[in-house]
Order: sequence, then C-alpha cells, then structure tokens
Amino acid sequence: MNYIIPLTILGIIIYGACKKCNTYDLFLDGAKEGISTIFNILPSILAMVFAVNIFLKSGVLYYLLSFLEPILEAHNLSLEILAMAFLRPISGSASLAILNSIFSIYGVDSFMGFLASVMEGATDTTVYVLALYFGSIKITKIKYALKVGLFADLCGIIAAFIISLIFFN
Repeated sequence: MNYIIPLTILGIIIYGACKKCNTYDLFLDGAKEGISTIFNILPSILAMVFAVNIFLKSGVLYYLLSFLEPILEAHNLSLEILAMAFLRPISGSASLAILNSIFSIYGVDSFMGFLASVMEGATDTTVYVLALYFGSIKITKIKYALKVGLFADLCGIIAAFIISLIFFN
C-alpha cells in the first residue's frame, strides 16, 4: 500500500521518457500554474470562510430558527438538524461540525444521527462550489447555477427526511 504513490510517479516518469518529454520541466510548468490558480481562488475562499464564520459565531441562525423548536420537538427532532440543512449548501465544515455535535448528543445509531448522515450525503456545498470554481475562472453571472444548485439541495434535504423515515422507522 505504501508503494502506490511512488509507483504512480515512476509510471509517469517512464511514460514521459517513452514520449520523449521533459517531465521535470512539464512538472515545473504545472506547479507554476497551480500556484497562480491558488492566488486566483484565494480571495473567493477567504471571503466565503469569513462570511460563514461571522454568521455562525453571531448565533443569528439559531435565533431565527428557534420559533420552529416546539414543532421539531413534537416530531423528536432537534434544532441542529435544521441548522445543518440550512448550512450544508453554504459550508461543508460547518455542517460537519453540526453533524459531529448531533453524533455526540444523540449517538450515531439514533434517528437524528441517521437523518444527519443521509442529509450530509444527499446535499452539496453549493455556495462554496460556486464561489470557488466560478470565482477561479472569473464567472460572475451565477444566478441560474445558484438557483439550480439550491433547488437540488432542497430536493436532497427532502429526500433525506423521506429516506430516513422509510429506513429508520
């Protein structure tokens, strides 16, 4: 298992030698291009991380969702699952932190743990993906991609609830 990466690199070097390419120069060109890509996407990533951290640390999300707590408790759900559903399209690390919190409070074998796991797998970090990938290639018109991505996330959240009710109960 420890030999996979060295064998892959050796295979690339041998392939480059067979094609009579200067593998080292091509590697350096790729590394330079990678560094320029990092500098192009860094502002988008920093802005996204900064905004998400301010939003989470302020407690606004839990305050806005707190009126739904009696309805959720009547169905044996907690406010964390709604917070996770709301934050998953925005930030993968924030939703993973909430998932970890759900696991530690309710357990991984509970309905909440099962629902949170299915929700994590059925949705994507749409806003992060748009900020990162579209920002890296300077696309600014993201209106339709955002709508479709958020709609897909909503479908994933609804599907997570349905699948969890079918398979867990």
